[in-house]
Amino acid sequence: MNQEIFVLLNNIRSLHNVGSIFRTSDGAGVKKVYLTGQTGYPPREEITKTAIGAEKVVPWEYYIDPIDAIKKLKKKGVQIVVLEQTEKSVDYKKFKPKYPLCLVVGHEIDGVSDEILELCDSAIEIPMCGKKQSLNVSVAFGVAVYQIAK
Repeated sequence: MNQEIFVLLNNIRSLHNVGSIFRTSDGAGVKKVYLTGQTGYPPREEITKTAIGAEKVVPWEYYIDPIDAIKKLKKKGVQIVVLEQTEKSVDYKKFKPKYPLCLVVGHEIDGVSDEILELCDSAIEIPMCGKKQSLNVSVAFGVAVYQIAK
């Protein structure tokens, strides 16, 4: 998994989800995690509890405004891909990634804002079979990032 992959978290409420995403990012070879908006950032005990130290080995930056981080990445030629159910989303298994790539993950209930969606190059989703039409954000991230990284 040598592809250059970045992650942007926007307004993730649960620090345990943030920690879990750090841990999965380490395993998937993510180059950097961008924490934005209301997303908590290290050092926090709740992040460390689920990250088990991954927050110390995966580089990260914090931006209050996710748009600033996205524009910075786009200037570097990074493809911006949002993990979100939209009218334009494609099945994550059918998506053809182009690297470098940044996977954007949003708020556990509200997802990502329209403003972020407008800046994204692609949207992917994980098909759901049950009555609940979503997975926990850290679980969905894990499924998607490993598919993108393979």
